Amino acid sequence: QVQLVESGGGLVQRGGSLRLSCVAAGRTFTMYNMGWYRQAPGKEREMVARVTVGGSRDYADSVQGRFTISRDNTRDTWFLQMNDLRPEDTAVYYCWCASYGPENYWGHGTQVTVSS
Repeated sequence: QVQLVESGGGLVQRGGSLRLSCVAAGRTFTMYNMGWYRQAPGKEREMVARVTVGGSRDYADSVQGRFTISRDNTRDTWFLQMNDLRPEDTAVYYCWCASYGPENYWGHGTQVTVSS
């Protein structure tokens, strides 16, 4: 089992920045991919950014150039730096990891609200 805890959400104005953090605990040695998803009201959950154990990153087209995912393997922690936030970025953001098993694990989510 892997437990994930997010932090860093909040309310910000258009053009502002936020940094989300996710801390993993438990059988973290089984993780191989990690990242962030989000779900806006009335919409499906979508991938925002992912990073592999090897360091490869990919982003949703809508956040490319504005968001950056990074990882600190020594602390089993990863981050999402969000710049130039827009109202359409408003959503609940979920920390995610994939582990050998195979299993997918999710955090409980953190609300990000961008006002216009």
